[in-house]
Amino acid sequence: MTETVEERRLFADFLRRRGLKTTRERTALFEEIFATHHHFDADDLVVRLRGKGKKVSRATVYRTLDLLYDCGLVSRVRLNDEKYRYERLLVGEHHDHLICTSCGAVIEFVEPRIEELQEAVCRKYRFAATTHSHQIRGVCAECQAREAKARGAAPA
Repeated sequence: MTETVEERRLFADFLRRRGLKTTRERTALFEEIFATHHHFDADDLVVRLRGKGKKVSRATVYRTLDLLYDCGLVSRVRLNDEKYRYERLLVGEHHDHLICTSCGAVIEFVEPRIEELQEAVCRKYRFAATTHSHQIRGVCAECQAREAKARGAAPA
């Protein structure tokens, strides 16, 4: 995959700096994560890899996801106290999230005005930001409609 050359290099360099090796399992996980662009949890990844005949432990999946997160190649969104949803990040790519607290849907959005405001705040406080995560929690339109229908009312 030519579109992930830079990401592969970054991950290999990151592992090397940490004194870790690029193992067959880490490579399989990297390839699976970067093969598609959608949100997933660790269990989804285990099932997908095992479905392709790859032998990978759940612990290896969690450890590799943590490494990819620390490296900045995977983002994570906390759905509840014990579960994260992940997604791969290409170098230079950024977006924020709306998270439905009812069904768990994750909606991506880009809003330049929010980005500009964050940059202005950093300048004001002479703060050198390296990364950020913006998440808005609430109830998606589908869940609002479902809840309204259950109450016998019109959706907001």
